[in-house]
Amino acid sequence: MFETFLPNVDWADMWEATVETLYMTAMATFFTFVFGLLLGILLFLTSPHQVWANNIVNWLTGAFVNIFRSIPFIILIILLIPFTQILIGTIRGPNAALPALIIGAAPFYARMVLIALREIDRGVIEASRSMGATTGTIIRKVLLPESMPALVSGITVTAIALVGYTAMAGVIGAGGLGTLAFLDGFQRSREDVTLTATVLILIIVFIIQYIGDFTASRLDKR
Repeated sequence: MFETFLPNVDWADMWEATVETLYMTAMATFFTFVFGLLLGILLFLTSPHQVWANNIVNWLTGAFVNIFRSIPFIILIILLIPFTQILIGTIRGPNAALPALIIGAAPFYARMVLIALREIDRGVIEASRSMGATTGTIIRKVLLPESMPALVSGITVTAIALVGYTAMAGVIGAGGLGTLAFLDGFQRSREDVTLTATVLILIIVFIIQYIGDFTASRLDKR
C-alpha cells in the first residue's frame, strides 16, 4: 500500500531522519531550558526593586537576549559556522546544529521566563525576603514553584519552534527530516518524500504540544 502511494520513500532513511530530528529537538530543548531559565531569572532579579537590582547587568543581559532572539534563524546558522566548526569540529550533522539551535532559542525562552516571573504576586516574594530567605531559597521555593506551569507552557512553545528550526537547519546538511525533505525530496522532485517528512514533523509537534499541555495542567494548582 505504502509503495503504491509513496514510491520514493525509503523508510529506513525516513526513520533515521526522524530519530535525528528527535535527538536535535530533545538536546536543544534541554539546554535551552537551562540557559533560558538562567537568563530569565537574571533578567528578573537584576530589574529595579528586586534583590539583585543592577541597571548595567540588566541592560547587558537584555541586550544579549534581544539581539539573538531577533536574528532570523537561517542567518544565525550561517553566522555561527566558524564557532560551530571550532566547537564541534564540523558543520554537518545533528550535533553541528545544536549550537545554533540553543543560541537561537535560549534568548527567546528567557523572555518567556521573565514574563512568567513577573506574574508572581510580589507580596509572596516580599514576605519571603522579610522572613530572611536567601536569594537561592527564594528562587527554589518561590519563583520556580509559582511560575512552573507558565515555564512548562513556555518551553513547550519553544520546543515546537525548535522542531521548525531543525527543519531549517536541514538546508545546510544538519540531518533530520529537514535535510531529507530538502535534499531527497525537494531537490529531486520527490513530492512524496517531502510530504511524508512534513507529516512526521507535524506528528512530533502534536506530541510535544500534548505532553506540554498535560504537564502544565497537572502543575497548575489554581
